[in-house]
Amino acid sequence: MHRSFFDVGYYQVMKKGESAPGDAFMTRKAEGRNRVISVLSDGLGSGIRANVLSSLTATMAIRSIESNLSPRKTAELISRTLPVCSIRKISYSTFTIVDVDERGMVQIAEYDNPRFVLIRDGRIEEPESEEFVFETANTKRNVIISTRFQARSGDRLVFFSDGVTQSGLGMKTTPLGWGDEGARSFILKTLDKDPRQSSNQLASALVRESLKQDAYSPRDDITCGSLYFRKPRKLMIATGPPYNRDRDKNLVGMLKGFDGRTIVSGGTTANIVARELGAEVQVDLTGNFESIPPSSRIEGIDFVSEGIITMSKVFEYLKAEHQVPLVHPDPAEKIVEEMLNSDIIQFLVGTRINEAHQDPNMPVELEIRRNLIKNIAATLKEKYFKEVIINFI
Repeated sequence: MHRSFFDVGYYQVMKKGESAPGDAFMTRKAEGRNRVISVLSDGLGSGIRANVLSSLTATMAIRSIESNLSPRKTAELISRTLPVCSIRKISYSTFTIVDVDERGMVQIAEYDNPRFVLIRDGRIEEPESEEFVFETANTKRNVIISTRFQARSGDRLVFFSDGVTQSGLGMKTTPLGWGDEGARSFILKTLDKDPRQSSNQLASALVRESLKQDAYSPRDDITCGSLYFRKPRKLMIATGPPYNRDRDKNLVGMLKGFDGRTIVSGGTTANIVARELGAEVQVDLTGNFESIPPSSRIEGIDFVSEGIITMSKVFEYLKAEHQVPLVHPDPAEKIVEEMLNSDIIQFLVGTRINEAHQDPNMPVELEIRRNLIKNIAATLKEKYFKEVIINFI
């Protein structure tokens, strides 16, 4: 699969009563290359101590692979290095390392986590794996499972902590826990219902179902990571009116001709788009959000929001890796969801000074908008590995 594109996502809930997750999920895109390294690490126990161990493990793994150590060698190095529980004689952290290069070649190293799941053409595939035993004086667990395969378009890769497989432990219907089979069956059913859902959506669905198995009182940290190899999805966001009114038609033409999802942000921009489309701006008053103005509807546009206040909240949510709720998301959360479900995000940033708000000699609003979009774009690139294009119009 040459020039592959892959969408990476994850979702996580903490063990009930803890202030920090004991699992860590980290992803890094190699600078200047379409190569992604993802690590899911599960620290022994829960809370702050487990969080430190799992975060340390994930960081070590990413740095080792960036230094061109193979995932298997990295896994062996880390498992030898990790401290060991003196009573249980097991390492303080388990992990799954996924390394995907620009050609779509996938290398996976697993150390004591549940096995990953590969879904291809609607079925679970079992690529050939090798077990490597390393010598150690400290721990009972000294096996690394290494897998290598060429990804194909449409492949899904799902990996998770034992909070998923052990959810429901002790319950009447699942006395031994949900298990691998329960998780795998759920993944297949979820994809059968919605084959196009994003990695974030799939990871979220699996974690939420695990939470349900635990009667919504998680007994362990529950984390799921997912990769989806596919054609890129596109999103266009128009915010701010064009510098010259003669370009209003061009702005709307770009939105109409775009082969992806479209968002309009800002009251003036929305009025321009509605006028040129011969449509109306209808304010949506079904939600009541204290700090964020309501969204609107324009026929032919997928989502319409207020401008700077909403986009400032979008930036805040992206920076904090805020997880969008399944029900009643606010307008900024809806935009974040659209961004996370897209791969290539194009901003059309208008540069006209809004005479209704500003003295033309002090274009503060224009600078705020420009800087805000630049900050959002940088966060989407660095934290979420999105391809971002900004056009000032």
